[in-house]
Order: sequence, then C-alpha cells, then structure tokens
Amino acid sequence: MLKTRVLTALVLVPAVLAALFLLAPLPFAIVLLAVVGWAAHEWARLSGFAPPLHTAFVLATLLVALALLIYPDAGVAQAYARGTLVIASVFWICVAPLWVGGRWSTQRRVPMALIGLVVLVATWAALVALRAHSPWLVLAAMAVVWIADTAAYFSGRAFGRRKLAPQVSPGKTWEGVFGAWVAVALYAVALVPLATAAAFRGPVDGMRIAAFVLFMLVLASVSVVGDLFESLMKRQAGVKDSGAALPGHGGILDRIDALVAAMPIAALAALHFLAPVAR
Repeated sequence: MLKTRVLTALVLVPAVLAALFLLAPLPFAIVLLAVVGWAAHEWARLSGFAPPLHTAFVLATLLVALALLIYPDAGVAQAYARGTLVIASVFWICVAPLWVGGRWSTQRRVPMALIGLVVLVATWAALVALRAHSPWLVLAAMAVVWIADTAAYFSGRAFGRRKLAPQVSPGKTWEGVFGAWVAVALYAVALVPLATAAAFRGPVDGMRIAAFVLFMLVLASVSVVGDLFESLMKRQAGVKDSGAALPGHGGILDRIDALVAAMPIAALAALHFLAPVAR
C-alpha cells in the first residue's frame, strides 16, 4: 500500500504542478473541470443518489461550470460565480460545523444535491480565479491546507489526547488542530514580505498583518471542517474511501475535501484585497 501511495504521489504532484504552471488559463480551467466532474461523481455516490439523479447531478455541475467558462465576461455569469463563492463560504464557515457536530444526515437527496452543486462549482471557480491572478497564488493558498494537514497529523500523533470529533473521525484531536494553527500562523508571517509582489491593496501595517494571520487561521480551521464533512459523508455511506481514482489514496474527494472548503474563501479574499495583475 505504501509503495502504491508513493508511486501515485510521484505521478500526481508533477502533473498538478505542470497543469498549474505550464497550461494557459483556458486549458487549465478545462482540466480542472474534469477533476471537478469526477469529484461530483464521488459526491453523488457518497450521498446515495440513484442512477438518474446521480447522472443529472454530475451533468448539472459540469454544465454550470462550463457556462461560466464560455461566458466569463457576462454580468450574470460573474454575479453567479461570485454568488457561489459567497454561498459556499457561508456554508463552510457557518453551516458545515453544525452539520458535522450534529451528525446530520448526508443521505438526503435534495439538500446534498444543492450543496454539492454550489460547493463544487465554487471550488472550480475559486481555483480558476486564483490561477488568473497567478499560479503562485494558487500554490500559496493550497499550501495553507497542506501545512495545516501535515502539522495536525504530526502534532496529533505526538500530543493528541482530546478527540475533536470521535464519532466522525476518531483520529483527529484538538492538539492536532492547535499544531495546525501554529504552523499556519508561522506560514502567514513568512508570506507577509510577499504582499507587494502579490499586488495587495493598501499599506502593510501591523493591524493588517494581524488580520491576515487571523484570516489564515480561519482558512486552516475551515479546511479541517471540510475534511470532517467528507468523513461524515463516508461514515454515513458506509465506505472507507470516496472512490478508487487514485491508487493508494482513495478517491478525488479524499484528496481535495479540505481544498473544497478553503478555496472559495481564499478566492473571495483575493478578489477583494488583491489588485488585478496586468497581463
């Protein structure tokens, strides 16, 4: 299993970096659309959608994202894209923690179809928007999730005592979350000197640095919520993995669950606080 995981990672990581840095914006958006389409298939599977609804859900996700891709400059399209980012952000910050804490059912067709359509399209729109600014911005945003996950794993193993959500994901601990916060705070501080290069609007003073660190901590926390939400979906579906698309790693959702939660919030912040980069 370990050998399979390593081999898959050796293929996957260069492929992601190549798509991010070598593809033009349009091909990147199309490749990302294929990934989101597969994630929609796994979401439908975990939600227990029957074949007609399963197919309709995947097609709807693809068609909505495709419409945004074909008409990116249309006022309605821009408003819809922003709307999905806002709704997805509100869901992950305000609703998903209650959903996980209450262990509400993820097997209800209508709410899960609506939520899935919004959060998956929002993830696609977020990454496309971040990539339009800079591939480095995408990497920096995704690194928040990776750093939080890695720090949580090691700090949880070393110091973990108090379970975070034992009936959803028994391996996660509050000590792991604290470790993730520390690591992400340090990462945020390390990014501050790059604010000008990233086209940050306004001066970089002490108050804005503190706000940025706080924002990054929120982003890390939301990534944990995304992970827990997918764990709840798998537990209620009675499966170990969301799929088998990535040998040794499970499905697409298993690898992007935290990103699905964090990227819409990161994109909203970027659209608001970063000036457009001249091409």
